[in-house]
Amino acid sequence: MSVICIGEALIDMICTDRGSRLADGQNFLKKAGGAPANVAAAIAALGGQVDMAAKVGKDPFGQHLIDLLNEMGVNTKWVIQDPNSFTTFAFVSLMEDGERDFYFNRGADGQLSMADLATLNLNEYSIVHFGSATGFLPGPLQATYIDLLNKAKAAGALISFDPNYRHLLFPNNTASFITQSWHFIQSCDFFKLSDEEALLITGLDTVQTAAAALRAKTNAVFTITLGKEGTLLSTSHGTEIISSIPITAIDATGAGDAFVGAVLYQLIGTKPADMQTITIERWQTMITNANKAGARTCEYMGAMEAFKHLNNSIFNS
Repeated sequence: MSVICIGEALIDMICTDRGSRLADGQNFLKKAGGAPANVAAAIAALGGQVDMAAKVGKDPFGQHLIDLLNEMGVNTKWVIQDPNSFTTFAFVSLMEDGERDFYFNRGADGQLSMADLATLNLNEYSIVHFGSATGFLPGPLQATYIDLLNKAKAAGALISFDPNYRHLLFPNNTASFITQSWHFIQSCDFFKLSDEEALLITGLDTVQTAAAALRAKTNAVFTITLGKEGTLLSTSHGTEIISSIPITAIDATGAGDAFVGAVLYQLIGTKPADMQTITIERWQTMITNANKAGARTCEYMGAMEAFKHLNNSIFNS
């Protein structure tokens, strides 16, 4: 049994001239990115079978993403190269005040259509993961997202969701993001939110009240990541905080994706109906293991580089 991750694979261009606006930056570091691609790579690193469904350009950057995912052990059969679109780029620079100067040059990722996936059979997958930051933006990918969600439910797959909210992608339309997030939250079997996302989606002021509001509207098992404070876990057994793993972080990029990947790796072969029968002790172990995967990722520069040092032996440490 395997997992399929659906969404964007892109190139992050990170300005290394700290404090410089993008227009003034002279030095940029190229990194493979896209949350669903990171989740897929994390699952593969841990030893799981995983496919990626995305669209990239038929250009050197798209080929680089395919080659890297293959190197990581991800099946790229459903990573489509589009000769009419360029690979999506995200440019980011960290300003002195902590704010980010961000520019999103959207290309092929938003063009993934159901026609591209006409022969995709979701009955072949134990888990279907929706984790795209761009899946809620207008375009073919948005329609594909909804269609695949419906097909995944019909196939009886376990459905996972991570909204991966990026304020700079929804500067004037957070209402659309919230509405679409609720649809997935109420349709999935497992989802992960950051504390920021939990407050935004529920419109509430504390993580505890947000968790209660989410629990009232979904039967899914969910987590809310709290950084150093740990991870809130909510199941049919109740809600509790699982402690974080103390580390000296170098780069937190991809830590949330590694967390999700570790949860899904441990859930491979689980049917949706079985989610509520998993004991609280087992959930505590799975989330602790996922916290370990996230912590390991923070010890290296860049998510894909970190995943080269990730394997399931960390669960025994």
